[in-house]
Amino acid sequence: MSEPEERAPSSQPELHRSIGPFQLFAYTLGGMLGAGIYGLVGRAAGELGNAVWLGFAVAMVAALLTGLSYASLGSRYPRAGGAAYITQRAYGMQLLTWLVGLAVMASGLTSVATQSRVVALNLLVLFPIGAPPFLVALGFLLVVTGVVLRGIRESMAFNIVCTAVEFSGLAFVILVGIPFWGSVDLLETPSSEGISASLLLSGAILTFFSFIGFEDSLNVAEECHHPARTVPIGIVTAMLAATLLYMAIAVTAVSVVPFRELAQAPSPLAAVTAVAAPWFPLWGYVAITLFAVANTALLNYVTASRLAYGMARDGFLPEVLARVHPGRRTPHISIQVLLVVLVALLLAGDISQLAAATVLLLLTVFTLVNGALFILQRRPGEPHGGFEVPSFVPAAGAVVCLILLVNRVMTGDWHAPALAGAILAAILVLYVVMPPRNIIHRA
Repeated sequence: MSEPEERAPSSQPELHRSIGPFQLFAYTLGGMLGAGIYGLVGRAAGELGNAVWLGFAVAMVAALLTGLSYASLGSRYPRAGGAAYITQRAYGMQLLTWLVGLAVMASGLTSVATQSRVVALNLLVLFPIGAPPFLVALGFLLVVTGVVLRGIRESMAFNIVCTAVEFSGLAFVILVGIPFWGSVDLLETPSSEGISASLLLSGAILTFFSFIGFEDSLNVAEECHHPARTVPIGIVTAMLAATLLYMAIAVTAVSVVPFRELAQAPSPLAAVTAVAAPWFPLWGYVAITLFAVANTALLNYVTASRLAYGMARDGFLPEVLARVHPGRRTPHISIQVLLVVLVALLLAGDISQLAAATVLLLLTVFTLVNGALFILQRRPGEPHGGFEVPSFVPAAGAVVCLILLVNRVMTGDWHAPALAGAILAAILVLYVVMPPRNIIHRA
């Protein structure tokens, strides 16, 4: 079966195809591991007790539905525009495509800005030189920008190193905690009713967010060798590897530290390490966290720049953003324009609430992208990729993401939905000010 290859306009050089299955596996795994698991396991233990590992297992099944949809779409349409291109292809609604594309971009950029501040604070813990955190964060941001500008090979190499450190840090926690395995009842919960469907659902809703990050892979599909095979292999294997790692971390954490104490710990895995390996220095844990958040920033920067490039090429953003550097083969204009936005976000100070709001937008995007695959599977003449899934997969994925979205809105802080609404309103204003041009509906 021939792979669907979508090419950039002949007047521009193409993005560099250099990503193989292992690189995409590391890219996807690095996007999911991030820094979230370091704090999330404590919150999940508060919900599920010693059965927190079950929460990750159930969450994986829910997340894998959308992950499989993304894997199938990446093998069908390997384009840098990612979710925006697929939304336009399936629904043919310019405004919806604009909302989806800029919502994903907003999520990525707020993550980069947030992680840059976290990197700065951790660097100042390791090296207390008295510098203003903003300047350190700006310096880190400029370094990351340089890596992304340099090329996709360099970005992948940076990611592989960071992902290896992240993985090693989590593996270290598991190894020092293995002697404690078997010391607790892994089915004990805070509820007197034990493990129930409602308890598992609440835990799965919380742990689902530890898998967010797999969607970034869709935006680098155009830079993959043989994307019909590389994209599915990278996404699916990374999600399975993350699940095994998360479950092992969960078992280790509650075996070493009682789950009620774990839920109250400001840094749960640091608390686990302090008990299981008291000889391990604090600076080592800070260093591992540093690599984790730096990797998250890099991956989100790459994703946002490819999304901007793809949307510009398809007519949704100014054409200048679709330019590709003839030597480095990177969307250098998009990268530099986004740097200006990122500096503005750094100057804005604490944007944690903004980052929380973009999670709601991501769930909305997941729902729409699952629906898009369901539609495209039934449309005559659509290309097939190297990885096809039954129709119930995107249908179930859309339902799960919609349930998570409603739950998040109904039970969370009202600030996040309000900010999400404000972001959408700002995107609508931009649509009026900067309307799309020469839209490619079905390339």
